[in-house]
Amino acid sequence: MRILAFAASNSSTSINRNLVEYAASLAEGHEIETLDIHDFEMPIFSEDREREMGGVPQLAHDFLARIKGVDALMISHAEHNGAFPASFKNLFDWCSRLGAEVWQGKKMALMATSDGQGGAGRVLDFAVKAAPNFGGEVVGHLSVPHYSDVFDEEAGKLTDAELDAALSTLVGKLVS
Repeated sequence: MRILAFAASNSSTSINRNLVEYAASLAEGHEIETLDIHDFEMPIFSEDREREMGGVPQLAHDFLARIKGVDALMISHAEHNGAFPASFKNLFDWCSRLGAEVWQGKKMALMATSDGQGGAGRVLDFAVKAAPNFGGEVVGHLSVPHYSDVFDEEAGKLTDAELDAALSTLVGKLVS
């Protein structure tokens, strides 16, 4: 199985990137591709800008091609003020101009983390509910609260046994 893993975050020190890369490492025996949404930065979406540019930027086409080339997705969502970061929302908005099926029927394991007790749960709940409307098949999701207390950045893994087991189960659902 080919899996595309990425953090819906524009931080160069993204804790969500750390989480999704660890999750991807649990999918032993499967081909993992990663991407950085920095590589898909485009002007802020507006219908006026789309008209002025003569259509959707090539980077949106490129992002969708990356999704098309895999069997499943792992996405870890950052939460900015209870919502998607502007960088991810903008990428998603441009891609949706090419068709509502942004996730192209792919199986999805969704996750999120933060240092707070909510574990970016608000944005994760929204992502889980929205994904089927855009062609995603969510097989499961996991919120990881108190990131700094439960993730060893040097080792690149979760240290909380319960959360680690839950993440392993989530990855297992994705690859089964």
